[in-house]
Amino acid sequence: MDFGLVVQLHRPAARAVELAKTAESYGFSHFWAFDSHVLWEESNVVFAAVLENTRKIVVGPFVTNPVTRHPTVTASTFATLNDLYGNRTICGIGRGDSALRTLGRKPASVTELRDSVQVIKALGNGGAVPGEDGGTIRLPWAAESRLPVWVAAYGPKVLALTGEEADGLIVQLGDPDIAVWMIEQVRTAADNAGRDPASIKFCVAAPAYVTGAHGDLAHAREQCRWFGAMVGNHVADIVERYGASGGAVPQALSDYVASRRGYDYNQHGQAGNTHAGYVPDSIVDRFCLLGGPEEHIERLREYQELGVDQFALYLQHDAPSETLRAYGEKVLPALRAGKALG
Repeated sequence: MDFGLVVQLHRPAARAVELAKTAESYGFSHFWAFDSHVLWEESNVVFAAVLENTRKIVVGPFVTNPVTRHPTVTASTFATLNDLYGNRTICGIGRGDSALRTLGRKPASVTELRDSVQVIKALGNGGAVPGEDGGTIRLPWAAESRLPVWVAAYGPKVLALTGEEADGLIVQLGDPDIAVWMIEQVRTAADNAGRDPASIKFCVAAPAYVTGAHGDLAHAREQCRWFGAMVGNHVADIVERYGASGGAVPQALSDYVASRRGYDYNQHGQAGNTHAGYVPDSIVDRFCLLGGPEEHIERLREYQELGVDQFALYLQHDAPSETLRAYGEKVLPALRAGKALG
């Protein structure tokens, strides 16, 4: 199983570059960044700096959208980075949340997302797509570019789209049972579309907090409670559309959203989010990875058994360096050796 790091691009951008270098030294394969250009610094600029200062790590947005970035521009951007640094990019994409909401815009439609995935996959891998005038669009200089496109999804329509069109699924929560449900939805859609379900990659992403010097489990919960609010904010639209008991998402994912009251994107993805008080401890424990190294290893082995290809950890809390070090020095070596600590 691969490991990725997910960051928000607060000033200074050089800090993100240093984190990427450290993650690579510990054996992480991917560096992901939020793509919300108003709230944080411009991700594609930082990706270029990361690639310039590392050797192997793969970079990509977590996640971009079809509205603030036209699909042809996205494809061209990553194909250019591939030309400069080798094929070391990946495109995570969804309907759009913070990047659009902060502009007063709504998320893209499922149709827009499907079209964008098709365009980015084709152009980013040296192919062609039909133009609106009946002609053909191609990046003639990008024949050697290779760009995987992974979709972030919660609801049934986008999960189906992922199975039908994408190279991978991004599951933004750490609950193994819900991850199984999502993976099965994608695999079924792929099979129905005549694709090989085994060809689709699966990434589980969640905050990870290794307890110890910076506090106990209760402290870790408070530092990661923001994630339940972020997930709830994503899921709320689905629950509103289908109803809390409509079967569109697992009940464990929709029940706690009922007490949600508003959301401030200025606190998006941040510890201390004042809109996260409704998120119960049980959700924090299910959605995040908390505890000592052994508890992390146990949960990660569950993901491995489920066929998860990558775990990407958020470090939006007060112990990012300590957690990254614990993963690099204890968790990853133990998983790769196939044994427990001690």
